[in-house]
Amino acid sequence: MSDSDPFDEIIAEETTRDPDLAVIEAGSRTLRTQGGAPSADVPARPEDPEVDKALRAVEADLATRWGETKLEPSVSRIAALMDVLGEPQRSYPSIHITGTNGKTSTARMIEALLGAFELRTGRYTSPHVQSITERISLDGAPISADRFIETYDDIKPYVEMVDASQEYRLSFFEVLTGMAYAAFADAPVDVAVVEVGMGGSWDATNVIDADVAVITPIDLDHTDRLGETPAAIAGEKSGIIKQDATVILAQQPVDAAQVLLKKAVDVDATVAREGLEFGVVARQVAVGGQLLTLRGLGGEYGEVYLPLHGPYQAHNAAVALAAVEAFFGVGSQRPEPLDIDTVRKAFASVSSPGRLEVVRRSPTVVLDAAHNPAGARATAEAVGEAFDFSRLIGVVGASGDKNVRGLLEAFEPILAEVVVTQNSTHRAMDADELAAIAVEVFGEDRVQVEPRLPDALEAAITLAEEEGEFAGGGVLVTGSVITVGEARLLLGRG
Repeated sequence: MSDSDPFDEIIAEETTRDPDLAVIEAGSRTLRTQGGAPSADVPARPEDPEVDKALRAVEADLATRWGETKLEPSVSRIAALMDVLGEPQRSYPSIHITGTNGKTSTARMIEALLGAFELRTGRYTSPHVQSITERISLDGAPISADRFIETYDDIKPYVEMVDASQEYRLSFFEVLTGMAYAAFADAPVDVAVVEVGMGGSWDATNVIDADVAVITPIDLDHTDRLGETPAAIAGEKSGIIKQDATVILAQQPVDAAQVLLKKAVDVDATVAREGLEFGVVARQVAVGGQLLTLRGLGGEYGEVYLPLHGPYQAHNAAVALAAVEAFFGVGSQRPEPLDIDTVRKAFASVSSPGRLEVVRRSPTVVLDAAHNPAGARATAEAVGEAFDFSRLIGVVGASGDKNVRGLLEAFEPILAEVVVTQNSTHRAMDADELAAIAVEVFGEDRVQVEPRLPDALEAAITLAEEEGEFAGGGVLVTGSVITVGEARLLLGRG
């Protein structure tokens, strides 16, 4: 690798700010990629140099604040910001989403459904795959860099006012949440689809009183902050269930379900449970996705094509459909189901970058942002169902605060070999440390170490190509949203 490698140069430039905010602009090196056009869901850097400079200035300003892994569990600061902004989050109804896995995909499905029924939507999700602007969407697309900058400039004086009055400054995530709520009010949107950052009760998003609360499957993640059992984690996540709301519950561990149902009873919320009031009736693998029959709150919806892979995405679709039905009052105020053709059109349009996303062929390279054991198990099942790989090579770069052993154990049955690496952020687990765990799980002969992600991708593609052009070798890049985002850029997708 030459000293002038663009990837090295750009990583070096990013050392002065939080790498979580960086959009790694490196070229594809000599990866022999066959990536397609960038997805509109994942914007590239602004082409206008002045706009790009201004966006970088906003990112640098945000990077001076607490990152998303440093928390003081309280909504006092975000509540103070909402107060001085005039409570923008109360100017539109909302659907609030928490859970351990599946939140972003479910949010995207809900957004697509609402948009298909001609409602103007705002969506707030995290983390981003490549660009910070992805987190705030209007009408199904990330807001422009210009609008992101303008929104930040508009609320900055109020942010500084709150900073001066609080024990701690507003965090990175709290400021972004304030920006999202302000942008939605300014648009204005008909409905906001809001994904929590972490937990529920004290999450910065939890200054809304959502008409519909959605809880995707709960498993163990962020145990140091949320609790060490599904029940304890459910206690935190139940904080988004508000008085008289409708709660859409995905299938849950029994102890978690008990906690969530008790909270619903306490606040007189109406509950719809997957497997009882709604669910997946049938599914079959189809080209590029799957064909579903879903049972909603208002009846059955057949021949629904979803261009996403895996049983878990079918369950996310059932949850999303029930949430939108609940928002429209189906099953309570109105007996008839939603228009089936509109539902089909909406689901057929759904995308979810970085979730079993194919970014090149020959060999096939798949990106998936699984970062905990539950997510990895779901991904492994979906890969086995949707792809016919004769030999699958893994590229894994994980964060140091995750259950990496559990993640690797979930992937071990489907990976012939694994190339361990690390992404560019300070949260990344050191490649050698990750390799030591991988050797215990896979055995020394199946583990290769390439600390630099471009080298890891090159090595994995080479290993997959050893099967021959038509033998069905493939590469799965996983372990972290950041790893997937950087790989996506390196492979020419953004």
